Amino acid sequence: MKELIVKNKKIGGNNPIFIVAEMSANHLGDFDRGVKIIKAAATAGADAIKLQTYTPDTITINSDKEYFQINSGSIWNGRTLYNLYQEAYTPWEWQPKLKKIAEEEGLICFSTPFDKTAVDFLEQELNPPLYKVASYEITDIPLIEYIAEKKKPVILSNGIARLNDLELAVDTIKNKGNYKIAILNCVSSYPSSIEEYNLKIIPNLAETFDVISGLSDHTIGITVPILSVIFGTKIIEKHFTLDRASGGPDALFSLEPAEFAQMVKAVREAEKTMGKVTYELTEKQKKGREDARSLFTVVDIKAGEKFTEQNIKSVRPAYGLHPKYYNQILGKKAKNDIGKGEPLSWKLVDNN
Repeated sequence: MKELIVKNKKIGGNNPIFIVAEMSANHLGDFDRGVKIIKAAATAGADAIKLQTYTPDTITINSDKEYFQINSGSIWNGRTLYNLYQEAYTPWEWQPKLKKIAEEEGLICFSTPFDKTAVDFLEQELNPPLYKVASYEITDIPLIEYIAEKKKPVILSNGIARLNDLELAVDTIKNKGNYKIAILNCVSSYPSSIEEYNLKIIPNLAETFDVISGLSDHTIGITVPILSVIFGTKIIEKHFTLDRASGGPDALFSLEPAEFAQMVKAVREAEKTMGKVTYELTEKQKKGREDARSLFTVVDIKAGEKFTEQNIKSVRPAYGLHPKYYNQILGKKAKNDIGKGEPLSWKLVDNN
């Protein structure tokens, strides 16, 4: 089974699901709030914290033209892209400090770069152990190629991708000799509805592209991440904030610490239910078989008396003969006297 090794974590295979807390814009422009988010994410059970590395000028241009106005039906409608990213970006000078704090908290820290200058900055200042390519950058093949050259694991989101977009992105990474790839099922609407998440695509992504697959979730709540476990997700990414009441571009579809902890707990419990395909019984199940049915006498029976529907029955527990012998025994005779409540055995049956 495929695995990615990221620092001290193995992702994929039979390893625990890799749970990522996405900070995004939830720091609200306050470094100390960013630190608190990292510490709260660690306490809530996250494996990693993810940043975003861009400035308004590296991701778009400052223009009020219609092209740059958001009208996709999201919570950001009516704003320009530049205006949104000016509010949402994480100052680059914070990021090395945030990474250090995250690692002190036992978290893996990585980022989504949105252009080559961001990749260069991350390589020089953070040396992240993996990279994430955002949904809307799935068509930026030069950027994906540049990231792939770093020979680090690359996580893609399929948010706006058609099948041929994914094929091109994956081939681009592999053509650079990098086979450390994961694809997350993602819906690029903010927030997304549960109905939009076709979770059946998670195992199909893994099979189709021979990669690790997972989930990037923008729904409200924790239903979708928990259900994704059933479909074999190996990575779960969810936006994380200290409190939605403080607002911010991503607040509506972000989880608060207690909710994130509840999600982690439920995911870990769901993982335990998956098990493996086996018909071997556990020790508890073997013990439980003692309470299954078997053949018992239900009245006193004299030697030579025939076994009938009135004197033997299939009842609990399972100390007598298997019920499958019931019809075979009817009409045969008792070899000796048998008291009521005795488990039947072949030694009590006269086969002559």
